[in-house]
Amino acid sequence: MKLTKATPHITQNEDLIFERSRRGRIGYRLPELDVEEAPLDALIPRELRRDDDLEGVPEVSEVDVVRHFTRLSTWNYAVDHGMYPLGSCTMKYNPRLNERIARLAGFADLHPLTPEEDAQGALQVIYELQEHLAEITGLPGVSLQPAAGAHGEMTGIMMIRAFLDARDGKRHGRSVMIIPDSAHGTNPASAHLSGFKVKTVKTTPEGLTDLDQLRELCATGDVAGLMLTNPNTLGLFEKEIREICRIVHDAGGLVYMDGANMNALVGWARPGDMGVDVIHLNLHKTFSTPHGGGGPGSGPCCCTKELEPFLPVPRVVRDGDRFRLDYDRPHSIGRVKAFYGNFGMALRALAYILTHGPDGLREATETAVLNARYLAHHLASDYERPYDAPPMHEVVFTDKRQARKGVHTLDIAKRLIDYGFHPPTIYFPLIVQGAMLIEPTESVGREELDQFIEAMRSIAREAEEDPELVRSAPHTTRISRLDEASAARRPILRWRPEN
Repeated sequence: MKLTKATPHITQNEDLIFERSRRGRIGYRLPELDVEEAPLDALIPRELRRDDDLEGVPEVSEVDVVRHFTRLSTWNYAVDHGMYPLGSCTMKYNPRLNERIARLAGFADLHPLTPEEDAQGALQVIYELQEHLAEITGLPGVSLQPAAGAHGEMTGIMMIRAFLDARDGKRHGRSVMIIPDSAHGTNPASAHLSGFKVKTVKTTPEGLTDLDQLRELCATGDVAGLMLTNPNTLGLFEKEIREICRIVHDAGGLVYMDGANMNALVGWARPGDMGVDVIHLNLHKTFSTPHGGGGPGSGPCCCTKELEPFLPVPRVVRDGDRFRLDYDRPHSIGRVKAFYGNFGMALRALAYILTHGPDGLREATETAVLNARYLAHHLASDYERPYDAPPMHEVVFTDKRQARKGVHTLDIAKRLIDYGFHPPTIYFPLIVQGAMLIEPTESVGREELDQFIEAMRSIAREAEEDPELVRSAPHTTRISRLDEASAARRPILRWRPEN
């Protein structure tokens, strides 16, 4: 039978639930009302009620609903399907044990206004996680309040401002925050929102911070601090990190470290030992839940003893064998999150840390770095690497060789979808033209790494032999080459019937 547009058949090109609607079709039946009906005006004010009799709401059966959303769910690529090689995002596998612990009724159902004496278990979880994070980072002051990485980042910069105000007076004139040109975009945003002007320090041809320019920037007397990611967003460890911190400290500033890449350091190196004053961590990335995994994040701040008084209020502290919330903190920057952050993420992170133990955390870091270097080695013959230094947990390639045939980074990313892989981060860091930032994480075994390598090599061959095949990819998806810019800027959020 030849299929035409009008031919009825089961298809994975799923209609909208509105298009499946048939008048009179329902998936429920309510019992007859056996009590006196209350006046509607007494239940819902007239101005809050719909006046269209629910016109336009889909009328579908239960099986229609179940099959529709089940089919849609098969369209999604998920971390349970395969690797997410997103550089700088750390999409590692999410251990099910951690999910089970986060769903224990005594934790999941605990009301945030529960009195301290009835929430000792939850407070103990927070306290113990604080202690572990302090040991891992080498920074004794910890707050779990911030709700995500960028939130923790801004909290850290607010703490730096409060510290400088207290140390030097509010008219200290330290108005500049130095940020590398390879930084995450949230860094300058956090600095600006905290009242600082941003000056950029360049990256050297080796991919590291330019120390000579940093010295020049710090010689002006108006520097409040430096925001530095280490390993940086090029996947390289800043081997002069102690000298970097010394330069900033000698100028009277503080060093904030963006902890987005802490999963390359856990168990091996501690920011506090490097001279860092404050750092945020992405619990949802480094310690269990994949970034973008559909749930809340957590971006705790860790800081030196000198900055500890400025942490958000309240702090969870221990008095003997009891735990309490400490609100008596006159130098605190105040509360940055309702109640005490995303508590479920604290449970997951503590479960992850206790399950691995010191040796397991160290091994996870080793494996993450090994996997990235394995990719760097095996793809170097097919793709250009802008920096020769051994990468840490992620490696950056460019499209320089493929561009000679008119094939660019976006084309390579789209073609990877045909091979069954989620594309890596592309066009970031911004200082690398045609960047492909790849982070396999420690979750990926050698077999899957080899499959990814072969897919990338195959695309490199296609770019030479049949470039149009790559430029027109993907070929196996329901929608190809979606206008992503228009979809983001002018989304159609409401379905309207054609007639």
